Amino acid sequence: MPIKITALGLALTLAAGSAGGAGAQAAAPERAAPGTRVELAVRGGTAVVDTATLAVRARTRDGHDRLLSAAAATPLGAPGPVRRLNGGRVRWSYPERGLDVTARADHGRLALSFGARRDTALRWPVTGVGAPASASLQLPRGEGLDIPVADPFWTSGGGRIAGTSVDVGAELTLPLWGYSAGRHGVSYLTPTDIGTSLAFTKDHGRLRATARHAFRRAEGTRAYTVTLALTDGNPVAPAADYRAYLAERGRLGSLRAKFRQNPAARGLLGAFHAYLWGEARTAAGVRRLRALGVDRMWLGYDAGPGPMDKEAVAAAKAAGYLVGPYDTFANGQDPKTADSPTSVWPGRVYPDFCVRDADGTPHTGFGGRGCYLSSAAFERAEPARHYLADRTRAMVRNGSDSYFLDVDATGELFRDHSADHPMTKAQDRAHRLARMRRITGSGLVLGSETAQAWANRVLAFDHGSATPVADGLWALQKDREKWGGYYPENAPKAFFKPVRLPADLSDAMYAPRYRVPLYGTALHDATVSAERWELSYEKLPAEKTRRALLAMLYDRPLNYVLDGPALTRHGRELAALQRYFSPLHRAAGAEPLTSFRWLTGDRSVQRTVFGDGTLTVTANFGTKARAGLPGGCVDAELRTDTRPRRLCPADLGS
Repeated sequence: MPIKITALGLALTLAAGSAGGAGAQAAAPERAAPGTRVELAVRGGTAVVDTATLAVRARTRDGHDRLLSAAAATPLGAPGPVRRLNGGRVRWSYPERGLDVTARADHGRLALSFGARRDTALRWPVTGVGAPASASLQLPRGEGLDIPVADPFWTSGGGRIAGTSVDVGAELTLPLWGYSAGRHGVSYLTPTDIGTSLAFTKDHGRLRATARHAFRRAEGTRAYTVTLALTDGNPVAPAADYRAYLAERGRLGSLRAKFRQNPAARGLLGAFHAYLWGEARTAAGVRRLRALGVDRMWLGYDAGPGPMDKEAVAAAKAAGYLVGPYDTFANGQDPKTADSPTSVWPGRVYPDFCVRDADGTPHTGFGGRGCYLSSAAFERAEPARHYLADRTRAMVRNGSDSYFLDVDATGELFRDHSADHPMTKAQDRAHRLARMRRITGSGLVLGSETAQAWANRVLAFDHGSATPVADGLWALQKDREKWGGYYPENAPKAFFKPVRLPADLSDAMYAPRYRVPLYGTALHDATVSAERWELSYEKLPAEKTRRALLAMLYDRPLNYVLDGPALTRHGRELAALQRYFSPLHRAAGAEPLTSFRWLTGDRSVQRTVFGDGTLTVTANFGTKARAGLPGGCVDAELRTDTRPRRLCPADLGS
């Protein structure tokens, strides 16, 4: 790979960005300390790094000059000399900051890797500087968002993210973000996501995003890598870039491979998902569901009030459904006072396995209950004591063929300060992967919560990655009067009480003009993803049409909560939706999402393609017909179809 290194003088002037390029800079020159300009060939042009400031520009083959990152927002000090290394790599250092930097070309990307000799921090890259008003920020919150950088809703209104930050390793489903404007875009990947955050600021009414990495020896985060790539400006291009990144390293899962390993997992294709309560978790309830014409389902249940019995599980399997318990390895409570069977463990798991904070106290568990349990403690004990294996076997003694393990695949990782079972967040992640891999290896079809990309090879499905949760949702859920509480036991209102989202929260989560399938573009053929279980399809009646269209457009299942009365009220509608979805997902559920486009300027009509044309879906989120497709309807066409299959969810009723 050709490399060019040029010395720069004291008065360095960077060329002004051209109009129309994503991240193009306004025409103010920058002054910098003496440094060197490092040039590396990337896909679509040449990347130029100023070692004095870490500003990065690109000269594209079509003649544009684009700013990929402004100067670092952290003082760097004078850079050391640049050295050429084997393999087309270039290295320099910032002695005052204690950082060593290696730049290289990586499959058409510019990759910068930082190693710290002491604890420090770096705010870089600084992105979106000088972006035109037409630019958008791509953010993988849940399934994915495309946020116009000058949209007042996001800069200062009800969806405001300016002035906030996200933990990349904990709050994003994919470790990336991107910018686009017209036919130009930039993808930013941060594979070293633990210890990395992304802060949003408003400059001249437009959103900037600046990454910050904390280099901490004790946390195991003294390495930091960012790759920057030029894209064609498609809003899902950053996710396509990340998918390629995973594939290049053998880290991209495959549903087809999972089906070969466990043929039962094929039952996910065409299936809707549902958590069961009351009559719905009995054999008679399962048979009612099948009698409605529902041919594929994943059925889940919690440990109380009473798990599904063997007869109910047998009925589910006879109907062609997958069935499995909800479990969690994350919470421990005193067995004498525990409020959930899944929080009761044998012996002294509680309190000996509690994650310990820096002051030695147990880290309080979710909802102020008990403590979070250390994955390191379990891994150390498992070879001799088999706590997790015994728990899993007990949970599926009724014949269940699936398993939902809450929390394990999320970004909620822990540093454990216990002297008996210390661990970093990276080690916590590794332990979780190991135990999920064991469950998968036992023959169970495994799912988890809001699965982040690092779990894509061990999971068959997840609940939550399809939901772009906005902060206001958690506040709403804490209001038990509005949202509903965990009673009555057979049909908790938290799951069954219908709720209308405030307008701003509705737009932040479900407005189609802001939604893009980032997660699906990266991982559609690796895992089956659905929305969170507490956001069942019937929980938000006002969102039903939009959510149904999004599910069909992204070729992913709807998630329900069912009891006997819900089957009576909504069973026929559920069956009609599932009958439409089933043949589409069976054909394309294990295919990649290969194309996403807006067909109208207002983004109300959108199209996806799966595989090499296996399935094409067009959704009209508007109120007026476009090209013969009525508002609120979706057309889907398999390659073998002679005409599109149409669904208008509002016409189904309840």
